[in-house]
Amino acid sequence: MSMIKDPSQKTTVRANRAKSFAEIQKIPLWMEVLSPLLGQRFTPTKAEYDELVKAVSEGDTFMDEYVAWMFASNPKTAKQKFDQALHKGLDSVEDCPDALRRLFQEVERVPEWLDRQLLNDALAFIHSAGIEANYVLRDAALMGGYLLSGFNRALIMTGALNQDASKRIAETSKWWMDCTEYGGLERFGAGFKSTIHVRFIHALVRRNLAANPEWDSQEWGLPICQIDMAATNLAFGLVFLGGLRALGIFPTPHESRSVMHLWKYTGWLMGVEERWLADTERDGAVLLHRALLTQSAPDWSSQALGQALSIEPLQRHYSQFPTLRRQFAYYKHLSINKFFLGSRKMTQLGLPAHVLPWYPLLLAPFNAVTYSTQRILPPFRARLQQRGRRAQRDFMQVFGEKGLTTIQPDKNHPAHV
Repeated sequence: MSMIKDPSQKTTVRANRAKSFAEIQKIPLWMEVLSPLLGQRFTPTKAEYDELVKAVSEGDTFMDEYVAWMFASNPKTAKQKFDQALHKGLDSVEDCPDALRRLFQEVERVPEWLDRQLLNDALAFIHSAGIEANYVLRDAALMGGYLLSGFNRALIMTGALNQDASKRIAETSKWWMDCTEYGGLERFGAGFKSTIHVRFIHALVRRNLAANPEWDSQEWGLPICQIDMAATNLAFGLVFLGGLRALGIFPTPHESRSVMHLWKYTGWLMGVEERWLADTERDGAVLLHRALLTQSAPDWSSQALGQALSIEPLQRHYSQFPTLRRQFAYYKHLSINKFFLGSRKMTQLGLPAHVLPWYPLLLAPFNAVTYSTQRILPPFRARLQQRGRRAQRDFMQVFGEKGLTTIQPDKNHPAHV
């Protein structure tokens, strides 16, 4: 039986998925060696650990409050007011409720730390990374995320096992494309609006699942909690940068800082509290490690979701030689999975562990030479960014029409209103 009925209310439930304080003191030797270099320990203090555990049962205060008001009044009318404020501004909403005004005053507030130039510098680097950016996000971040079974519960209860995997990845990719367009995170940019839309969907899911008798809050905490949102956000910066290096694309220190800044702001818009956001890869590595201490080990859900994602390429839309290209894409992505995750994690995800990482082993040396050469020569730098962004847009087309929209919950989805 769920113990959390209203996500807008604070709770002190301790989710069993979090490791005990004694367990987390045991860390690999390499972490002990790196700690002095990072200037901080990977393992949290008791006070920091208690904050981590508490965050597993904490949601998004501003959005949860609005959704609570929404269901206490007229849900359909309240949703229309939210959409009106999102797309046309708060001043366009007649009889604007206080909860909606508080929400949009918060998301429209520009944090003192925000640097728009850093955002643009991040976009230039992300565009130049081309299709390799999509490979890292799909085959390292997304597939690797399925190893966290506690995180999977909300996905499963929103119908992820019964839905088309290509639809889910298309929706996520569309949001990512919106966020990584120039001007995308301006107030009425596509990325800003997509992010606040997804944040609204998260709050609806959180409320629905927390009240569902099948949701075990004692075991799993709060659906789409602070620490889960933080870990997801860190993957778009930290895992992204590390994965690109493995594929032969090496960001400069400034580019690294700018990418982390982009996802710090995006995470802030998504409702992640500032204490769970990172300015640098160094801080992000420590924060991500600590966030993972609250996650459950891989289980049957990891295999179910991993297998569903693995066969997604077999459903892609290609105009020429579709059968051959689907098969090639299927084996290419498996090889990238193997490169990033290794045999043990492939097995935990229900994927064939005998696959060789042939594609990234061919790609990385090629990138290390060609990418580095082009980016240091001004005449080629702009072309590299344009060609890379074009490749990212072309990747969206393999999902067909499904690749053109962000998530729109149907009547069977917990976020449907």
